[in-house]
Amino acid sequence: MKKAISLENENRVIDFSGYNWIVRDTYDRKMGPGPNLFSNSEKNVWVDKTGKLHLKIVKRKGEWYCSEVTLDKKVGYGKYVFYINSSLSSLDENIVAGLFTYLNDHQEIDIEFSRWSVPDNENAQYVVQPHDFPDNQHRFNLNDSTRNTVHSFEWLENKITFESSFKDHSAEQHVQQWVYKGIHIPKQSNERLKINLWLYKGKSPQQAADHELVVDSVKFIPLDTNFR
Repeated sequence: MKKAISLENENRVIDFSGYNWIVRDTYDRKMGPGPNLFSNSEKNVWVDKTGKLHLKIVKRKGEWYCSEVTLDKKVGYGKYVFYINSSLSSLDENIVAGLFTYLNDHQEIDIEFSRWSVPDNENAQYVVQPHDFPDNQHRFNLNDSTRNTVHSFEWLENKITFESSFKDHSAEQHVQQWVYKGIHIPKQSNERLKINLWLYKGKSPQQAADHELVVDSVKFIPLDTNFR
């Protein structure tokens, strides 16, 4: 396990996929999304010896603690690719896994995996916030079983292209694509890239056990050559 980097504000920072990520801690206060408790404990968030990121929902002293990491640099136009090493279709119905850029609740681009507490609901969605505006989300079923998956969105000034695929050996099998050209494409600003694992409306998991998301790596392909 890689040693966490300490900052003066005592945030825990991890090195994952070549970037520094701040590990969220709400200090025993329930906050959104959810609301939930988020912990920066190494039992919730860590990078293993092979470089994979692990996010867990863990029960401690009668409370469920969720996980979130935030890139320590602002991001912008470009392509964001997430290589997932765990099954997303088998997530508990009350759990949400999110891969997204965020500035505020109305300037956010999401890839989310959840049934939103409805057992027979579709389990995946692409969203450009606000989600309740017509045509701002695309829902689908991901049947990944134990296969690794790759998810991405390419964020340009005039469109956002979302894609998901299976990764079998060296090949990728296309699963889903959606192109958004609506009025809510965010302008690049001070947004951050985030990955989280949390409980919808703060509900306990139906399966009373710890739950985990494993991410092999994250790749950012900017329009220029570096983060701004």
